[in-house]
Amino acid sequence: MEVPAFLAALAAETTVFLGEDLLAWLVLALGGAMAVGSIMALVRPPETPREGELARAPVGRSIVMAVIGGLAALWAVASLIAN
Repeated sequence: MEVPAFLAALAAETTVFLGEDLLAWLVLALGGAMAVGSIMALVRPPETPREGELARAPVGRSIVMAVIGGLAALWAVASLIAN
């Protein structure tokens, strides 16, 4: 089965959203958000926690999540620079 010429031309001109580095951009965004969110949970706990919430974030878990997020963001930046 032969592909019509207009479809072949369209497929040849199609670009990927954010280029070929989409995965690295997504890892950068999610890793950075995970690191910043975990650090902010430790630095600025809620003034008055709602019923059923902890007074402050668990320190150990927050540090581990901040480190994982930071490493993911660092890997993404290194991947983007390498390309």
